[in-house]
Amino acid sequence: MSRPTKLHPDRGDARTRLLTAAVDLIRARGFAATSVDDLCRAAGVTKGAFFHHFASKEALGVAAAWHWAETTTAFFAAAPYHAPPDPLHRVLAYVAFRRAIVSDDITESSCLVGTMVQEVHASAPAIRDACAASIFGHAATLEADIGAAMDDRGIVADWTAASLARQTQAVVQGALVLAKAGDDPALARDSLDHLDRYIRLLFSVAAPVPGGAGESGVRPEALATGLPA
Repeated sequence: MSRPTKLHPDRGDARTRLLTAAVDLIRARGFAATSVDDLCRAAGVTKGAFFHHFASKEALGVAAAWHWAETTTAFFAAAPYHAPPDPLHRVLAYVAFRRAIVSDDITESSCLVGTMVQEVHASAPAIRDACAASIFGHAATLEADIGAAMDDRGIVADWTAASLARQTQAVVQGALVLAKAGDDPALARDSLDHLDRYIRLLFSVAAPVPGGAGESGVRPEALATGLPA
C-alpha cells in the first residue's frame, strides 16, 4: 500500500486537498517558505476555503502532521517487513524496507514531520508536539519486536527496546538530512546499511548472504512495494 505523494487537486474535499498540498510543498520547500497562497494554489481552493478549515497556517501545520501520521501508519502497517516469524528478522526487515523506499528524488523520500520539527521546534510548539507524536509514535511500533528479540536471545543490557526503537528513527531522520545536504540519496542508504550492521552487532547476528533473503526472511525485491515518501 503506497501513500499518495503527488498533488491531486481534483480529488477529495478542500481540507484533504490542502493537507495533501501541505505534505508535498512543505517537504520540498520547508514550512516558512510555503505560503497560504502557495497551498491554496496547489490545492485548487480559495483563501476563504483555507481559513474555513484552518484558523491559521500554524493550525494547518498541526493538522498536516496528524494527517502524515495517519497515512504513514497505514502504509507501514501494510508493509512486508511484518512477515518474518522471528521478531529480530522483522526488525532487520524494517531497516531493509526503510532503505528500499529511499527514492532517487530525496524530496519524495523525505519525512514531513522530520522536516517541520527541525524548522519550527522553538517557534511553533503545537506543530513540534504534533511532529513528536508522529515520530515517537512510529518508533513505538518497533518496540514489541525488539523486546521479543531480546527475550528470545536472552539479552539483558543497559539499553531497552524503547531506546533502540528511538535510535532507529534518529538514524532514519539523520540519513535523510545527509541525503539532502549531499544531494545524494545514496548517503541515506549507506546510513541505513550502518543501522543494519549496528543491530546485528547488538544481537550477535551475522550479515546476510548478498542477494538472498538474509536474516530478515524477506527477499529484497519484496521490500520495495510502494513509496511512502
